[in-house]
Amino acid sequence: MNTHTLIYPDVAAIVGALVADAASLGLHWLYDPARIAAIEKNGELVFRQPNAADYAGTSGFFAHGRKQAGESSGYGEVCLLMLKHLAKHGEFKRATYQLEYRAHFGPGGDYAGYIDSPTRQTLRVLLPLDINSFPQISGADDDQMPALATIPVLAATYHGTHEALMQRVEEVVRITNNNDLAVAAARCAATALQGVLSGKQMTQALTDALAIAGDVLKPVLEQALTMDTLDSVSAAARFGAACHVAEGLPIVFHIARHAPDYTTAIKANIRAGGDSCGRAIMLGALAAAYQAKQQNLAGSIPLSWLARYSKLAMMAEACEGI
Repeated sequence: MNTHTLIYPDVAAIVGALVADAASLGLHWLYDPARIAAIEKNGELVFRQPNAADYAGTSGFFAHGRKQAGESSGYGEVCLLMLKHLAKHGEFKRATYQLEYRAHFGPGGDYAGYIDSPTRQTLRVLLPLDINSFPQISGADDDQMPALATIPVLAATYHGTHEALMQRVEEVVRITNNNDLAVAAARCAATALQGVLSGKQMTQALTDALAIAGDVLKPVLEQALTMDTLDSVSAAARFGAACHVAEGLPIVFHIARHAPDYTTAIKANIRAGGDSCGRAIMLGALAAAYQAKQQNLAGSIPLSWLARYSKLAMMAEACEGI
């Protein structure tokens, strides 16, 4: 019996992002590749139960003590929120999405977990206002990886021109990350995923996306693509493993270029340490979409991983709605 599942590439991008985020949660923000390697040798790397003991005596930030294995990080929650928004409304409605964002992450909302800086500052803008007063730009001047959390859904469901998609990406990113570098990273990531979904080989899709990466990101992304073999730990040491897009996106590009299948990509990302969940959103989308486009069943999302994602039913219903 085959233990992997092959789905339509656009759906695979979304599912791949959400499953990768959940798979990475247990060791998210552990900045010690040697500790991660020891954990993998003696236990579980993916869908690991968050455990403060894993972080003791080393570099890291234990943020998910209230979560269970299979749940999403804040990144995954944003990705799923956008998916549900589009399934419900049939199109992106900016103020309505901001209202849903506030309701989900704000006081009394369904989200229980760590609130990062861009989310916190966005809530400060939106909480006192009526929906009719929400500004088009409500985000923080912040270049961290939450800027990429909605990109798999936006790129996989958008059927207009590339230029129109770029405008939509910027509009959505500035809701939480009003920062030019964050927008550039999101546009580049969306272009790469759109390239994969259009049938390009992975390396070609990533290379073509460099054209709109901008002066800050383009050099580091080019360096990431020139690394000859898959070595996510070295990539993290070279570019940084923290939450900023100029650190996270090069690692995504490096792994996506070299990993032969979905599981290899996601495990390599976790081994790199640091903001693994932030990187997992785009990496999971790229890897899953590519394997689906190539009709490579053996390289796709494992059924066992899919089953361990805690919001599988909710995600499936939203995908059907779209």
